[in-house]
Amino acid sequence: MVKDFVTYKAIRLVFKIKKMYVILVYDIASSNGGDKRVGKMLKHCRKYLNWIQNSVFEGEISEVKLKEMVSGAKKIMNEETDSLIMFKSKNQKWLDKEVVGVERMIIDNFL
Repeated sequence: MVKDFVTYKAIRLVFKIKKMYVILVYDIASSNGGDKRVGKMLKHCRKYLNWIQNSVFEGEISEVKLKEMVSGAKKIMNEETDSLIMFKSKNQKWLDKEVVGVERMIIDNFL
């Protein structure tokens, strides 16, 4: 596991993989098969980011993976009735997050 992490760090340095912190929110219309699209979109987004609340995700992601995720999301959603909104930051430290009430998914940074 440590070896894989070191290898990933080396690859990241060589290819200068840029990562960003993203908060993603989607809204799927309930008409025209919206219930099926909601499930598909949830499953799709969980492959890339951390699910923190209904239709809300956050996490660190590379530009390439973000483009891949958006491309897949476009195949699921109906762009005339559904929406996908992304808030991007170069680093999580530039984002001040405050939770009032119960936090659904606590995200810990660990190695």
